Amino acid sequence: MVSEFDLIARYFTRPLRANSPTSLGIGDDCALLTPSPGMQLAISCDMLVEGRHFFPGADAARLGHKSLAVNLSDLGAMGAKPVAFTLALSLPQVQPDWLAAFSEGLFSLADEHACELIGGDTTKGPLNICITVFGEVPAALALRRDAAKAGDDIWVSGTLGDARLALAACNKELVLDSAEFTAASLRLDQPAPRVALGNALRGIAHAAIDVSDGLIGDLGHILKRSGVGAVLNVDALPVGTALSKQTQDLRRRFALAGGDDYELCFIAPAARRMDVEAAAQKSCTQVTRVGSITGQTGMKLVDAAGQPLELSVSSFDHFAAS
Repeated sequence: MVSEFDLIARYFTRPLRANSPTSLGIGDDCALLTPSPGMQLAISCDMLVEGRHFFPGADAARLGHKSLAVNLSDLGAMGAKPVAFTLALSLPQVQPDWLAAFSEGLFSLADEHACELIGGDTTKGPLNICITVFGEVPAALALRRDAAKAGDDIWVSGTLGDARLALAACNKELVLDSAEFTAASLRLDQPAPRVALGNALRGIAHAAIDVSDGLIGDLGHILKRSGVGAVLNVDALPVGTALSKQTQDLRRRFALAGGDDYELCFIAPAARRMDVEAAAQKSCTQVTRVGSITGQTGMKLVDAAGQPLELSVSSFDHFAAS
């Protein structure tokens, strides 16, 4: 019988990195962090629930990756550098092979971003993964949602829609060939958090948000917090490789409201376009300009010719019917 403390020691305890801002990690009632001078702490928390956020029997290594990736994506949207995270894990039973694969996927991404596991909790129950992540951002340089201004450009990183396409295939809404499904599934199961881009946009972008529930809804949060509106060119949205082979209607709907993309939507002054491109190049991240901020509230969707589009789409809602 593996005890809770044996489980933590075997799968989730590692030595602290040299020069770590963590003064005390796993093994006490609290971890101790020492923020760098002139920095603010950025803190975010996300929960993944089996049957709601991932399918039963999901690949453990990919699940470990995604559990941390969705949190690192929030730090990227704030322009924050990852520092540490905690893990609260509810397990139906102790399965050594599953735990080894899960921790491998988790720590592989954590090491990529020099982000340490510093504590958490484990218990028996339905499979539920909750991570709280801690980052640092220079004071007054956080990319908040409330600073978009009329005349600003709207940008999106990477590509949109392939994660939703993979979900549709899993739910038998449509059929993909094996190559398309493999490509789309990678975007659904192993998103790449845009931390480097978010950090490079400090002092350039006015506002940002990560695209987790669908662009139309997530951009709407920026508009509401900033008290502005937007014109969004739906046909300019960069779609994923697999989605690009689908019909125009599907491309539009999945790119606009698909969710699970974990790209950045950010707002920057039109005069800083060259700086945005330089930040994208520095972070090795594709970016696409897809619209503009207006002084009149509301979101206007247009096609490539600038003509209004009437699309009935909505973002993911955690409390909507499954």
